[in-house]
Amino acid sequence: MSKTIIISNRLPLQLHIDKKIVTSTPSVGGLATGMKPVHAANDSIWIGWNGVNEEEIDDTIKANIDSTLRDHKCLGVSLTKKEIDEYYYGFSNTTLWPLFHYFLEYTEFEKHTWETYQSVNQKFADVILNTVESGDRIWIHDYQLLLVPSLIRKKRSDVSIGFFLHIPFPSYEVFRTIPCREALLKGMLGADLLGFHTYDYERHFLSSVQRILGYDSSFNTITLDNRSVKVDSFPMGIDYDNFHESAKLHNAKEKRDKSIIQQGLDKHQLDNDQAKLILSIDRLDYTKGIDKRLRAFEYFLEKYPEFKGKVRLVMLAVPSRAKVPQYQRLKKEIDQLVGRINGKFAEISWTPIWYFYRSLPFENLIDLYTSSEVALLTPIRDGMNLVAKEYIASKVDKKGVLILSEMTGAANEMSEALLINPNNFEEIADTLKLALEMPEKEQIKRNSALQKRLKRYNVDKWATDFMEALKSSTHHGKRYTLQRLENQSRTNLVEQFKKAKKRILFVDYDGTLTPFEKLPENAKPTSKIFDLLDTLNKQENTKLVIITGRDKMTFNEWFGHKDYTLITEHGVWLKQPKKDWELLERVDNKWFDAIAPILESFTDRTPGSLIERKNYSLAWHFRNVDPELGKNRSNELKITIQQLIANHNLEILEGDKVLEIKVSGVNKGKSASKMLIDDPYDFIFAIGDDWTDEYMFKELPETAHTVKVGLKKTVAQYYVDDTEQVHALLKEFVYL
Repeated sequence: MSKTIIISNRLPLQLHIDKKIVTSTPSVGGLATGMKPVHAANDSIWIGWNGVNEEEIDDTIKANIDSTLRDHKCLGVSLTKKEIDEYYYGFSNTTLWPLFHYFLEYTEFEKHTWETYQSVNQKFADVILNTVESGDRIWIHDYQLLLVPSLIRKKRSDVSIGFFLHIPFPSYEVFRTIPCREALLKGMLGADLLGFHTYDYERHFLSSVQRILGYDSSFNTITLDNRSVKVDSFPMGIDYDNFHESAKLHNAKEKRDKSIIQQGLDKHQLDNDQAKLILSIDRLDYTKGIDKRLRAFEYFLEKYPEFKGKVRLVMLAVPSRAKVPQYQRLKKEIDQLVGRINGKFAEISWTPIWYFYRSLPFENLIDLYTSSEVALLTPIRDGMNLVAKEYIASKVDKKGVLILSEMTGAANEMSEALLINPNNFEEIADTLKLALEMPEKEQIKRNSALQKRLKRYNVDKWATDFMEALKSSTHHGKRYTLQRLENQSRTNLVEQFKKAKKRILFVDYDGTLTPFEKLPENAKPTSKIFDLLDTLNKQENTKLVIITGRDKMTFNEWFGHKDYTLITEHGVWLKQPKKDWELLERVDNKWFDAIAPILESFTDRTPGSLIERKNYSLAWHFRNVDPELGKNRSNELKITIQQLIANHNLEILEGDKVLEIKVSGVNKGKSASKMLIDDPYDFIFAIGDDWTDEYMFKELPETAHTVKVGLKKTVAQYYVDDTEQVHALLKEFVYL
């Protein structure tokens, strides 16, 4: 029976070691809570760092730790202090965290922290690979482990891999600045399903994949060379019932049973029953905008002095990453701001800000949620912000107002809240006044709608939806692997080649024998390609045909000295071994004067595009153009010249990032068929990578063996992943 493997940076428990005795307590928080039902299911394992440095563990303690973890269905990844410093505090939190939250001024890139990040991701992958079995489902979490999906995929193609990012994914313009951008994207694309909190983050990721790696997407599915990856948004919920029911119990408590904090809050209300509490809860992080929030509150008191003595900001800042310099400086700045504002406005019986720098247990969070009339949450960037949801869930009487930054993921779901720009002090001040004066009827109306939605899409629903989507995406991917040329089908193909008495091989060039280059002239054949083709061409009773859309002049320069058969410009020119070039089709280029100026106009206003002039066709390349612009301009170009080409008996041929205008009826399929007229071949093979090769696949006899390079829509019988696999396959045809 297959199992589910959950992977995160930290395990959902905290270890305590006292005189070599190991005990544990469960962690609290979004991920630990959210994954609890998945982990509680049968045959589930949670893998993560155990929280203890390798240097602190001897063999006895290690055995006790492993035993404790097994009792909780967990498996530890052992990390040294240096690895934690460089992988977690280093690359994860001084490179990825600020970059993904748009704080480029805090983003540092150090080669040694990147190398440690890679090695630690490999450590996680190794532990997973030692545990995983065929058919297992793997769910990897967050930015600390971006490389793990690909590391697993390289070793195991028989498992389902999901990845969820709990922080924002930045826009392409921001993400492109990181040196290791390709490696990070390729690492994530090892998954079958990639999940984000919002559609915006999903859209940013798809844009980066398209612009940096060149992979196209359709209906949120990225088509790679050998498989497909589904990308979707899953807004994380909370344990709604837990917060709501806990708030009910809290409200029913007698005075003697209340916490010390709640008694203090009650005293505040007795001393000034008109004073309202404005709640602010965050980890102490520069992404949360705490400093701006304090300055906005200061501006509010200056703009609306009538609220002095009638409101109090209760600010809880939970310590976070205290070893990172930016956080140390932020702590100092917050301390100074609180002190200055309190000194500026305080009265004998009133202090505008109550400031707590510590974490609070769940019971005290409920105290604050239920006692505060307003929640002021103004992050500069935030992946989701579960505090906003917890505050609303705790409002049993449905009274209270949520002011929420529009830069949070939660803002997309919580439109009934008062949404603000966290950088606009004027808007925050006016919204605070609106919230404090909002009639109870309107509060109840807004919160009723919010609670209904939060209860329905809770954290259990989030986890269930992701796992169901993972199952679905895995089944979707299997439709493609059925046609892959591997194992028995590959063996059979090679055997038929060796048994055949007369063979012909049609081999495309760009994208098949050699990868695409930014400039077409840079895709010259290498010695490796020549060696392979020479060896194939020497096989007895074997005719090798290189068939391409390239122009005759270029191919004559590259291959004219070889004894291969060459077909260029999609079938216009033919060169047989030891013979001159000959025209296969009667064509002319008199129409160039009508079409070329249009292509030149599009090239002038499309940076990165270029025109390739062949003897009898014109090609407009847009491989180096911004993907969205290139797609739009190519569509515009097709529409523009559609009327003209009809008058000249021309057609538009769509290749890989290229539009080619040529005489109608001339294609690879027609020219390949001509090569079969005079000679009876008992083995016909064709391989190519783009739409121009589809003509060849269609025109060849049904007995032909056709192979597509890359996972794309095709009429070919099989596909292989890339040019490397093309070379490997062709090498297997060599038996002399």
